[in-house]
Amino acid sequence: MATTLRIVEVDKLKTACSTCSLQELCLPAGLSAGELKSVDELIDRRRPVKRGDYLFRSGASLHSLYAIRSGFMKSCVLHEDGREQVAGFHMMGDLMGLDAIGTNQHLCDAVALEDSEVCEIPLKDLEDMSRSIPSLQQHFHRIMSREIARDYGVMLLLGSMRAEERLAAFLLNLSQRFAARGYSQTEFHLRMTREEIGSYLGLKLETVSRTLSHFQAQGLIAVQNKHLRILNMDSLRELVSHHGCRS
Repeated sequence: MATTLRIVEVDKLKTACSTCSLQELCLPAGLSAGELKSVDELIDRRRPVKRGDYLFRSGASLHSLYAIRSGFMKSCVLHEDGREQVAGFHMMGDLMGLDAIGTNQHLCDAVALEDSEVCEIPLKDLEDMSRSIPSLQQHFHRIMSREIARDYGVMLLLGSMRAEERLAAFLLNLSQRFAARGYSQTEFHLRMTREEIGSYLGLKLETVSRTLSHFQAQGLIAVQNKHLRILNMDSLRELVSHHGCRS
């Protein structure tokens, strides 16, 4: 009887985590029932963030990491002349706050692009638990490595691609990220503005708008306001692969 209750309890935990955007952080392979329960208790601290509100500000001390449970955010830095530079777009399942681990201070602002909810993960508690659960620590390192690789990809994107290639790569990346979360890879809403896309890709607003219109005229996409459908995925991929052929 006790064994049956224990199995039911673990199954409930796994079911709850499997529907959560934190699945990748919460469920590294090989966790025991007790470890799974400890991790579940650690991350079950939810915090709503209204559209336009800050999750954290540049210069603030690091206390917690934040996993986006629902919604969409951007990270950005403010230049001395008042211009905003978008450093990244973040959706459910992404972990935010990693920028502050080296200096213990956040290097950018994190702003909600729509009403969102995050799970707050106190860094000290995570570090303590990682020492007793090695697989959790290894999984956390993999997440950090993935973020570094993503930043490296953006540097390559901005350094050598033409405007059409940059925008095609951006749309393909969004498509892959939505698909990985169980959503359509060909139809989604752009939570960010054209201006924010341009800031992220190093393009002017006019260039982003003109390129999207060009893609639509070519039959690659259909876009109405913020709703976008990818009609020809292969052609978008070809645009990006041509960049590799030239370099």
